[in-house]
Amino acid sequence: MAAIDRIRDRFEQIGTSISEGWHRLTDAAGQAVTRFTPGHRESVEQGHDLDRRNVGWGLLPVEVFDQGDGIEVRLEAPGLEREDFDVEVEDDQLRIGGEKRVERSHQEGQYHVAECAYGRFARLIPLPAPVEADSASAAYRNGVLTVTLKKTGGAKRKRIDVQAR
Repeated sequence: MAAIDRIRDRFEQIGTSISEGWHRLTDAAGQAVTRFTPGHRESVEQGHDLDRRNVGWGLLPVEVFDQGDGIEVRLEAPGLEREDFDVEVEDDQLRIGGEKRVERSHQEGQYHVAECAYGRFARLIPLPAPVEADSASAAYRNGVLTVTLKKTGGAKRKRIDVQAR
């Protein structure tokens, strides 16, 4: 019976180790790991096998840089167009949402590796200081969305149009 107890104890230790490692990973990744949900019905109606397999979690890393009188937020989101983004300032947070659609060039065949995430996504990014929503601007270039915000004393809500650079 002692051997069974040792084996059980060892499995508990392994489980604890895996759990602690997972928590460290999720803490380090922060909110960069973003949930993707099913997108427009047109993609589903076209029967893309990627739509079913690649709705889940994806990586959308962010940098928030304090420039003294302003804040610059950069979100890495390759494979989108500027029209795919919905950017809003709400109080002390920046909300970046959008949709990454499946663009499939092959009509026949199958994927063997499919690691890209598709669908709707949203990131809520805390800002380090109050900003002036009316003077905010956003641009998308080379797969990076850059949002520039001026600091101010008050907080408002405003939608920001994304421009091409």
